[in-house]
Amino acid sequence: MNVRVLLFASYAEAVGSDSLQLELPSTARVGDVLTEVRRRISRDVPPSPMMARNAEYAELDELIHEGDEVAIIPPVAGG
Repeated sequence: MNVRVLLFASYAEAVGSDSLQLELPSTARVGDVLTEVRRRISRDVPPSPMMARNAEYAELDELIHEGDEVAIIPPVAGG
């Protein structure tokens, strides 16, 4: 299945884009998206970002479906 991935902050910088398309098995979960994106990155990024599926926060074990949009949102520091 095809899934659009939105990338923010350090993940977008590491990939060189703010989004990408992934082809994943029909049994894929939100955590599989994170695993696949991290596999494509050659530098350190935060290991436990927030994840969202279709604009709602999601758990890593949540199933994804054809056409879903998954966002990877690393922690933000500021002050």
